[in-house]
Amino acid sequence: MSDKVFPSSEPAANGTATNPTTTTTNNPPPATTNKSHLYNPTSRLPYRPQPHTRRHRSRSGRNICCCCCFWTILTILLLLLLAAIAGAALYILYRPHRPSFTITSLRIHRLNLTTSPDSSSSHLSTLFNLTIISKNPNSHISLDYEPFTVSALSDGNDVFLGNGTLPAFSLSKKNQTSFRNVVVSGSNDLDVDAVNSLRSDLKKKKSENGSVMLKIEMDTKVKMKVGGLKTKKVGIRVTCDGIKGSIPKGKTPTVAVTAKSECKVDLRIKIWRWTF
Repeated sequence: MSDKVFPSSEPAANGTATNPTTTTTNNPPPATTNKSHLYNPTSRLPYRPQPHTRRHRSRSGRNICCCCCFWTILTILLLLLLAAIAGAALYILYRPHRPSFTITSLRIHRLNLTTSPDSSSSHLSTLFNLTIISKNPNSHISLDYEPFTVSALSDGNDVFLGNGTLPAFSLSKKNQTSFRNVVVSGSNDLDVDAVNSLRSDLKKKKSENGSVMLKIEMDTKVKMKVGGLKTKKVGIRVTCDGIKGSIPKGKTPTVAVTAKSECKVDLRIKIWRWTF
């Protein structure tokens, strides 16, 4: 039994019908593809740069940090400028002045230095009587003082002679107060250096009629009030030097010369120290 051959349903490329009995077809030659780049090891693909996302993120982070630092520093400078302007305005408005202290009188009742026969120990006994005046020259600021600690020292060598106290008090605007009979006394043993320093001052009595230079120091804390505002307590030290006294003879006290003495007020703050 012979096989049946069916004619092709597609027309010939040149428009002529194909012979149904012909079984051979003319296939086009295969296209030659250049695959040298697949097999040649020396050939390379073209370089295509990739976007650097990490570097872009790091740069953006740095820019944010720089902006934050810039605005922080600018804000601090602006606050300092505003504080300086406010301080200058308050200074011009209220015109603050330093409080003043004056020692109008100082009496030396006792100033005895005794030494043991073998010079192994020395004892100092002192008694002073002071009159102190405190003034508040400010017209807009009130002052509240805590109790004072009053100390007497030898001027120049700072040998401690005695101490006393002054009660707490307040001074309103443009006001003053005085304290009479402020007692400063001491009874203590001195070391060799203190004795030598004090004796060098006492030996001048032959040429200066027994005079000795004294210094008075007063330490306390003060609170200032401006209208309805109150400041914190600030430590102050009042130093009055240049006081010239005479060593008493017997039980009669001597009066020291205080006309040339000067009292300075130092404000003592933890961070700053202001001198008025």
